[in-house]
Amino acid sequence: MKHFQRLLPTLIVLLLSTPLTVSAALTNPLGTTDVRVVIGNIIQALLGITGALALLMFVWGGFQWLISGGSPERVKKGKDTLIWATLGIVIIITAYTLVYAIVSGLSTGSLYDDGSTEAGAIHAPQTFEHIT
Repeated sequence: MKHFQRLLPTLIVLLLSTPLTVSAALTNPLGTTDVRVVIGNIIQALLGITGALALLMFVWGGFQWLISGGSPERVKKGKDTLIWATLGIVIIITAYTLVYAIVSGLSTGSLYDDGSTEAGAIHAPQTFEHIT
């Protein structure tokens, strides 16, 4: 009986607080439930980070070249940094374009997102939400 007297107030508090926990439901912080939109937002964020890193590498390569003092190996190191940063951006843009074309082609049966048959009508999306 003594254990029950200790347990009873706890049970009453838990029973009375049940409606409070139900009304404390979490809202969706993403604002969407569509997986394609979430993936598109992630890709967009990664492309932004990649662009910032590419800019940083361009600045670093130019800085290396600038402070080389005429040293051939330091000039080459700065030029190589610029070349590799450019190559990295080209690879990332090409990969994004290929993934978009493949996803668009598989899901809509066409590479053209606006329904036109005009050559070169592939447009980079903001997100993948329009692909069904």
